[in-house]
Parts: sequence; C-alpha cells; structure tokens
Amino acid sequence: MINVLIIEDDPMVAEFNKRYLEQMEGFNLVSVSDDGAEAFQVLEQEKVDLILLDIFMPKLNGLEFLSEVRAKEAAVDVIVISAANDKVNINKAIRLGAVDYLIKPFEFERFESSLNRYKSKKFYFDRNKESSQEELDELLFRKDEQDVAGGNELPKGLTRETLSMVWNEIIGLDNDFSTDDLTFNVGISRVSTRKYLSFLTEIGVLESQTVYGSVGRPQTRYHRVPLSENIINNYL
Repeated sequence: MINVLIIEDDPMVAEFNKRYLEQMEGFNLVSVSDDGAEAFQVLEQEKVDLILLDIFMPKLNGLEFLSEVRAKEAAVDVIVISAANDKVNINKAIRLGAVDYLIKPFEFERFESSLNRYKSKKFYFDRNKESSQEELDELLFRKDEQDVAGGNELPKGLTRETLSMVWNEIIGLDNDFSTDDLTFNVGISRVSTRKYLSFLTEIGVLESQTVYGSVGRPQTRYHRVPLSENIINNYL
C-alpha cells in the first residue's frame, strides 16, 4: 500500500483530491495538511511514500517545502498539483524532483494516469535491486495508454499500468498460483485481481484449473502458457 499525504490549503480542492485518491487501488491517505510547516510534523510521525503538493500556500509555499524536503534527503516522492502554469514554477518543481506536475483544473483521468504510473514505477523499484537498460527505458519512457500506437485495446476498467504491475508480479511467482497469492503481493483488491486474471486467461496468456480440496471451496489455480510474453506485450 502506498501512503499518501495531501498538502493543500484550499479545503474544496483538498476534498476533491481526497475523493479522487479514494477511487484508486493501492493508495492509503495518511493525512491532509493545509500548510508545509504542519506537513513536516506529519512526515516525522508517519510513513509517507507520496505527497500531493500544492504550490501557493501560506507560511511555507510548496516549492519552499519541496526544497527543504530534498535538503533533508527525505525518502518521499512528490506530485505537484497546482494552478501555477508558468515555466518558472514548473521547471523549479521538476529540478527539485517532482515526479509529475498536474495543472488545475484537471480531470480524474489525468489524476488516475499520474498515480498509476507512479505506482508502477514504485512497484518495480521495490521488487528489483538492479535494472537493465531495456527495462529502465520501458519504465521511464513508455507512453500512456492513449498514445500507444498499434497496441491492442484493453477492456473497460483495466489500465496498462496496473496490467503491467500484475504481470510483473506473476512473473515473479511460482508458475502455479491463486488469486489470493497475487492479491497479497500486488496490493489491489481481490475483485480487481480477478478481472485482470480473467482477461489474461481470455487472451491465452494464462491457463486456469479448478482444484478440489478435501476441505473448503474449490480453488482456481493459474499458470503461464509457453511464449506468453509474445501475447502480453501487445497489451502493455
């Protein structure tokens, strides 16, 4: 689960960001702060992985806060969410290590895309101590779903970012696993996991088998088919 801190002085905007976040799988809201000074107290008391950061705030503005976070070498990532659309603020935020920059107002789809990309990258680096150049290029420079030319369409409700995360976890599992095995490791809901497993089975990447035990309900087990990478690559 990715722990998130929202720093936003406008209560209405903070509530929108909170509601958007609640629709995302794998994210947990730790706290909402209305200024940077208060946010530092949260960072000292709670484990925070990601900050959704406004720029224009009283006492300590967002970029000043981000500069201090970097000076402290805090292990936390930041997505800036601001009405500031000038190149000075945007460039400074990027130089200070913001992983994305959302300009207000924005649609949920842009918010969802940003957080899913972040989740995919965090999941990858949490699982892998080393990376090849090819893997790193794919992770950093892969286009969003709507920009992928020639890629096959995904069913409604599925995203390439989450599919990639699910597939990376499947590769790391023994080639005989259940829905619960995958749900525990990926951090999305069991219902969502089933949707992705059903899709992967439909396109011939996985095969499923119902196993009847002596006690309890029958369990569905999955395993990868030969050359499954050739199929799945058309959807990632």
